[in-house]
Amino acid sequence: MRTFIPNTSTQLFLRRLSVLLMVSFLTSCKSTLNTLYKTPRLVDKKASPSAQVLHKRLFDISKKGFAVGHQDDTSYGVGWRHSEDLGETYSDVYDVIGDYPAVYGFDIGHLELGNENNLDNVPFDTMRQLIIDAHKNGGIITLSWHLDNPTSGGTSWDQTPAVKDILDGGIHQEKYELWVARVADFLKTLNYNTQPIPLLFRPFHEMNGSWFWWGEGNCSASDYKKLWRNTVRLLRDKHQLHNLLYVYSPNKLNREDKYLKYFPGNRYVDILGIDIYDFKNSRDYITSVVNDLGVVKDIANRKKKLYAFTETGIEKIPTPNWFTRVLYPYIEDSGIAWILFWRNDRPEHHYMPYKTHESENDFKEFETFAKTLFLKDINNLNQPNH
Repeated sequence: MRTFIPNTSTQLFLRRLSVLLMVSFLTSCKSTLNTLYKTPRLVDKKASPSAQVLHKRLFDISKKGFAVGHQDDTSYGVGWRHSEDLGETYSDVYDVIGDYPAVYGFDIGHLELGNENNLDNVPFDTMRQLIIDAHKNGGIITLSWHLDNPTSGGTSWDQTPAVKDILDGGIHQEKYELWVARVADFLKTLNYNTQPIPLLFRPFHEMNGSWFWWGEGNCSASDYKKLWRNTVRLLRDKHQLHNLLYVYSPNKLNREDKYLKYFPGNRYVDILGIDIYDFKNSRDYITSVVNDLGVVKDIANRKKKLYAFTETGIEKIPTPNWFTRVLYPYIEDSGIAWILFWRNDRPEHHYMPYKTHESENDFKEFETFAKTLFLKDINNLNQPNH
């Protein structure tokens, strides 16, 4: 066989081609590696197996689409409230599409006061059972905490400065630590088959807004960070709760806002999120969704963290085709692990359609899209081996 000896120009071409192929190979490898799960550094080094599984599950979900969630979905809806007399787990979402949300939101506000009911009058005994039922059926649980103002005695929306008062050495430090202890006691009762239920814990959200006592203008960024870290240490170290994943979620970003202004640090946050509502100005909403989720995605990728759309919706859903035309095209390829729509309370205040609602058919279409994952969808996902 005759041996081919390339000339100088051919050798130069082959060298260039080799370099291009190597770059292409490395780029391809990098892309592939970014889709593989690597054991993360969670806030809790003693994270329970269930919490670790939940984190992995959310990663897998984010590669297929996004889990669809609803606040207080089985607690109450438009024209009904949970009771044993209903005979089954009721849900406005189920009533419309024949499936439950993949993510269930609950709020533990007023648990700190030792009350029997939360701030929306849901009995904590009922909440416990609904959380256990949701987990048993494969659902994912996220908890918010609209706690009262410890200084004034007002609600979460009472803007009286209070954060300094509950930090180390503050006049209400002891009160706050009692509040956290009450939260811990309740969370320790959330078990299924003797194992702790994994929880996405999202306290002190929307801190870049001014409407909460822990928000912009009512406390400094440094004090907010101290509050977050102290709370994590109390729950994780003092009360030995190891089934929580901690979620940081500012509100929609204004031009001058910096997403990380209040960020307590990589060692205190597991998942990044953001809350954005449509206040009947869909053009502004779309701009914020595209921009803000892009910001969150970039930061999350740099920090190697999961990210989510932690609250959203449009009150009463007056915009035709809002789910399919305003929302879905701009989150379809966003990489979020889940999206949480706010609660259905009454005809004047709801964020999901219910039976006979004018958006019912639009939501049914939304449910059929490839990336929208409800309860049956996430239970049917083929999870890779851990």
